[in-house]
Amino acid sequence: MLKTNTESVKGYKEINISYTLLRAEENSGNLTIFLPGAGYTIRSPLFHYSTDIFLNKGFDVLQVNYQYNDRVYAEFSMEELSEAIKYDVRTVIDTVLKETSYENFYIIGKSLGTIAMSSELRRDIFEEAKAVWLTPLIQRDDVFDAMVSSTNRGLCFIGDNDHCYTEERFNQLTNNPKMVARLIPNVNHSLEYEHNTVESIEVLKSVIDDINNF
Repeated sequence: MLKTNTESVKGYKEINISYTLLRAEENSGNLTIFLPGAGYTIRSPLFHYSTDIFLNKGFDVLQVNYQYNDRVYAEFSMEELSEAIKYDVRTVIDTVLKETSYENFYIIGKSLGTIAMSSELRRDIFEEAKAVWLTPLIQRDDVFDAMVSSTNRGLCFIGDNDHCYTEERFNQLTNNPKMVARLIPNVNHSLEYEHNTVESIEVLKSVIDDINNF
């Protein structure tokens, strides 16, 4: 029976950060950590279906539910927001890992979440974690450097109609033997086509299928 526990921690500048831990079975030993984007939440399709996949595999699922679109962050610069997400994600993860130990990890980050993901993958505990990068912010040096030099097995998805996409940096990612980098033509930052819903669903299906097999 699925157990759902939603709590919060004091994050950056004492702002409350909510998180949800879903447990499919007792003592699974496996944890998938979901780090959504600013507007692409845990309820959005890529995360909704990925959550189901990992619960069906017997993984616990940790969803970090930060709300960086909230007005409390309105005056934050991008630099301060980057510090906030790294601090908040680490605080949530450390809180969860104090109570439960795991042996195997996946980290799945989308957009803004890949900033924290880049930081977390440097930790010893995540040395063997598998990493799924959904529309990573490869225009940022910290995210790009983490990906191009990563020794974690990685799976990356980005579209060439994504404002974060640069051909040169994507091509460098493909040179990392640990990284499977998938470029999806004509899709945007949500991995969707602008005016073709049915084809967007086909992309979603393909990405979820790849994650399932990763």
